[in-house]
Amino acid sequence: MHRYDPARQRLALGLAGLAGLVDATGFVVAGGYFTSFMSGNTTRMGVELAQQPVLALAPLGLIICFLAGVIGGAVIGRRLATNRRESVLLGLIAVTLGAGAGLLAAGQAIPFLVCSAMAMGLANNVFARDGEVTVGVTYMTGALVRFGQGVAAKLGRRELASARGYGWLWSALALGAASGGALCHVTPRLAAGAGFVVALILWGAALLIARRSED
Repeated sequence: MHRYDPARQRLALGLAGLAGLVDATGFVVAGGYFTSFMSGNTTRMGVELAQQPVLALAPLGLIICFLAGVIGGAVIGRRLATNRRESVLLGLIAVTLGAGAGLLAAGQAIPFLVCSAMAMGLANNVFARDGEVTVGVTYMTGALVRFGQGVAAKLGRRELASARGYGWLWSALALGAASGGALCHVTPRLAAGAGFVVALILWGAALLIARRSED
């Protein structure tokens, strides 16, 4: 986080919030599976393989869709400059989430989950350098570790620059998840539509950042 300018840090926080919103919506629609938290899906897959093997197909399918998004995003991202990569990938995320929201509105839950998982795979390529993810926006274990290391450094009266911003990143995902849960309490279709709108806003923000960088 600390390597990026303030505008991109805010974009990362927004993307983490979107991930929380999409994951919470997927969790409700899928009945306890995730569209961005693949560690949780992997654990559930392992347990279900041992107890009810047929049920393991659900988390496995979501993992495959997420991986397809990661691979596609990485292939596309390698061909683009940093400014264009951010806006192009966020545009694709918005399109994919929009398609998913439309499918859910039509009563197609499984295609919605496919689109959501693929979009979250794409999201992890928005902040990358030389093919390596620099800010993971859909998983927070690493962010919490960095945050904890920063707290430990402060307790020792030191400053750990590399830990800056990760507490906020986790908070953004948690807030997004809470928002998704609240909207799903009304209807999951509303939450899915909100995810599409947030993605469009982030795409617009990325376009503005790219334009300012070119000036």
